[in-house]
Amino acid sequence: MRPVTRSLVALCGTLVLLAACEIAPVTGRSQIMLVSEAEERQMGLQAYREVLAKEPLSTNAQATALVDKVGRRIAAAAERPPAEMWRAPNYRWEFKTIDKNEPNAFCLPGGKIAVYTGLLPITRTETGLAVVISHEVAHALARHGAERMSDQMVASVGVAAASAALATTASGRSRTYLPAMMAALGAGATVGYLLPMSRAQESEADRIGLVLMALAGYDPREAVPLWERMRAASSGRGSQAEWLSTHPAPTTRIADIRAWLPEAMKYYRPRD
Repeated sequence: MRPVTRSLVALCGTLVLLAACEIAPVTGRSQIMLVSEAEERQMGLQAYREVLAKEPLSTNAQATALVDKVGRRIAAAAERPPAEMWRAPNYRWEFKTIDKNEPNAFCLPGGKIAVYTGLLPITRTETGLAVVISHEVAHALARHGAERMSDQMVASVGVAAASAALATTASGRSRTYLPAMMAALGAGATVGYLLPMSRAQESEADRIGLVLMALAGYDPREAVPLWERMRAASSGRGSQAEWLSTHPAPTTRIADIRAWLPEAMKYYRPRD
């Protein structure tokens, strides 16, 4: 192995070994964190401001009040977890309603969440909206943004190390195929590592979200009909093989939610 290759491989291993490992709430999954929480919050805030500067905010007082009410209630549950369940994040939570006919919502690091008005006909009720917002709050609570950036860093170093190894060992006609081989390495990292991790995070947000909404006094059993409505709403848009997608297939998601409901129901106490 050439010196440059050894150096890259060593760097890859050092990054992993020196990574600040954390444990995800509820699931107990180990996470690699190469991005500090302060950096993550700052990037989330900057991105949130950029989005809100471009997107039209809703002037519908009823819709914005509902999004804020549900968001604050779930955020309060996130900030007051049962003993030893997770560390209270102490975020400056923000919940905005964007006036756009898209069935969408998003969460940026640090508790910056937006819901599009096109989602409200699908959520239908306050509890239906709680399913979506608790999922988004779960992303922030589990620091999925920082973890995803960390995964990209690890994958990039690994691809660079493998590419260097190919470049130093290839000779003659085989060099002609180096660009294609290096591109395949990048695709392999995406399909074999980054996309499965993204799906794992989405599933994890579903599971944590069920617990969050239960702690907030919303019935987690309403998650099943909500995701069934989401599946019906997206049925005409075409589908992608699950292994090539960033999200679990709808049937997988609903089946997983059904399996996790007993866990969430332990924390459910109805509120008026």
